[in-house]
Amino acid sequence: MNKLKISPEARNDLVEIKNYISQEPNSSQAAEKLISKITKKIRGLLDYPGIGASLSSVIDIQTEYRFLACANYLIFYRYEDEAVYVIRILYGRRDYVRVLFNDLLEKEEK
Repeated sequence: MNKLKISPEARNDLVEIKNYISQEPNSSQAAEKLISKITKKIRGLLDYPGIGASLSSVIDIQTEYRFLACANYLIFYRYEDEAVYVIRILYGRRDYVRVLFNDLLEKEEK
């Protein structure tokens, strides 16, 4: 059986997503529903860790990260040694390449 490991950053992403959506009037239920949907997708990775697309197939950076879309969000993870490591959960229109690879991009710019 695969193991699931969620990074502190990904846990924080879930909290921020919930807080952001809950800001709208009468939207705490919508926030709960979205978080439930995202966590269900994450749990699904335990049975099908290869279901997400390779991130290297859409960006010009070699990485073992994969991603899975859920509503307007992208779940970034990697699968290694029978464990799924959820790295980040980011809004799909955000500059996720910069968020995920900021250190690498800064080195290339120098």
